[in-house]
Amino acid sequence: MTNANKQQLIIFDTTLRDGEQSPGVTLTILEKVEIAKQLSRLGVNVCEAGFPIASDGDFEAVERIAKEVGPLTAGRPSGQPMVICGLARAVPADIQRAYDAVKHAPRHRIHTFLATSDLHLKYKLKINREECVARAVAAVKFAKSLGCDDIEFSPEDAGRSDKDFLCTVLGEVIMAGATTLNIPDTVGYNTPEEYGSLIKYLVEHVPGADKIVFSTHCHNDLGLATANTLAGVVNGARQVEVTLNGIGERAGNTALEEVVMALHTHPLSYPVYHTMDTRQIYHTSQLVTKKTGMVIQPNKAIVGANAFAHESGIHQDGVLKNRQTYEIIEPEILGIPSNHLVLGKHSGRNAFRTRIEQIVKNSMYEDELKADPALIEKLFVSFKKLADTKKRGVTDQDLYALLDDQLNVQASGRETYHFRSIQVVAGSGVLSTATVTILDTTATKKTVNGAGSDSPVSSSPVDANGAGSIEGVERCDAAIGHGPVHAIFSAINRLIGFKNVLASYEVRAVTEGSDALGKVLVRIHEDSAEDDDDERPSKVPRLETEAEGSFSGDRETWQGQGTDEDILVASAKAYINAVNRMVESRRRKVERSVVGGEGKSVPVVGGSVPAVPGRKVDV
Repeated sequence: MTNANKQQLIIFDTTLRDGEQSPGVTLTILEKVEIAKQLSRLGVNVCEAGFPIASDGDFEAVERIAKEVGPLTAGRPSGQPMVICGLARAVPADIQRAYDAVKHAPRHRIHTFLATSDLHLKYKLKINREECVARAVAAVKFAKSLGCDDIEFSPEDAGRSDKDFLCTVLGEVIMAGATTLNIPDTVGYNTPEEYGSLIKYLVEHVPGADKIVFSTHCHNDLGLATANTLAGVVNGARQVEVTLNGIGERAGNTALEEVVMALHTHPLSYPVYHTMDTRQIYHTSQLVTKKTGMVIQPNKAIVGANAFAHESGIHQDGVLKNRQTYEIIEPEILGIPSNHLVLGKHSGRNAFRTRIEQIVKNSMYEDELKADPALIEKLFVSFKKLADTKKRGVTDQDLYALLDDQLNVQASGRETYHFRSIQVVAGSGVLSTATVTILDTTATKKTVNGAGSDSPVSSSPVDANGAGSIEGVERCDAAIGHGPVHAIFSAINRLIGFKNVLASYEVRAVTEGSDALGKVLVRIHEDSAEDDDDERPSKVPRLETEAEGSFSGDRETWQGQGTDEDILVASAKAYINAVNRMVESRRRKVERSVVGGEGKSVPVVGGSVPAVPGRKVDV
């Protein structure tokens, strides 16, 4: 079956909305824009950029994506820009807010939702079926009245809704102006047979079904998200809602890479084709995991570290003779970089620049390097430092890690505190001591001395990478701790005057070998609990307890990443990066105008709802 005889499958990516609901994930506006740009280059058809009514930050992120990413066509096979979508409850204020955010994109969509299962109607919404239909129709009509011609409607918990009632609701919203009907298995309850038959039933029985596109949205609570999605496609769905790496609420969503590569590997098995650039899958996957901090399990299909690893001697022998013996997908198709050694300590600037330009070609890294030519020089300094310590040479993976480390600092926004140096004394059976020096850009030598600071300062700070002078004051302090990392974090807290809770700490190697680069990820949040321990200094970071549940609820968490040959240096960089994100978040909250409405309700058909909902929604 050729593409001419097939229908195009619309790839609807919700990494920036549903994916960000993963426990512990908080993305800055710059990071969301960066991911959206890469999604556009990947070839995603629709990007659900966020939930604009949830907060000023969400609105600003969706608006910026609509303005900056909405018009882009670079690298897109269709030549058309990506559709930018905003989520909204079936509430006029939500829909207006979503439209105000996405309207700047040449192609935009409003996605509104309302629960339809009897369970949700009775216990959550407290309305009857008639009121449910009326509210859904009113929402779609209001979106249509704003001038939006691309409207998606989702009956929340459709997998457990009565089929006949579902047909009634969907038929009514089609008449009201809906163009896409998304059928979510909200709690991941369905099996492929059940979900596929549901899609088929709706395609055959919903009035006006031939005028619209049916969409899938499956959660992975039973590990069936991809199977359910493909079952939906076979039975008539022509849009799939997915996330990179399958991230999302609870057990996650359908993974984009799994659906796309299933279609790629079995082109004769499905009545659809896709327009994704599969060579961008690996880079996009890595970008998402780096920005969200969600580690990809090694045995994850398609993008896991072990996806193309062979331990069995029989498998290794077969692959060496013919890769197709045990590999159904070639790594190059996904854009996976090689681990061949290409650079060493004797490599010069030209060789370094040439290799960097080769590996970043046609990726979002290329855009970043063009936008900031000075970045190459900073990378070269870091490369020479690494090349002097790595006996086996520097691989492409190392180069990506160095590049990510530089870009991660920029993505955190205004860099309030810069890492300078650490000195650590540690051993078994003794308390560790750490001396940390940072550059504080919020102060000058005059203001610090005038305030009577007890931390030593320097009047001529020099950038740690040798890139020149940065205005600010160097601060130095020391602290003890139960281990070197604890001592480092305690010293940083003393220097900046914050009291944080360490929600998580992870360290991993970028490549193999004892001389590999180390990458550290930390998550912190502010300590709102009363400190009842008089023996613990107020600035010592407290480790989150299981009972507190650091990732539960809507508590704001900031993550930081750092990369270095020394994992203690990487830990300090990561912690300072997280603190900078927290400071930047505070600053932006002060600068933004407040939407208002917290604690208030707005009237809707059959009752009222909170004016400003929580950021996390189940669709």
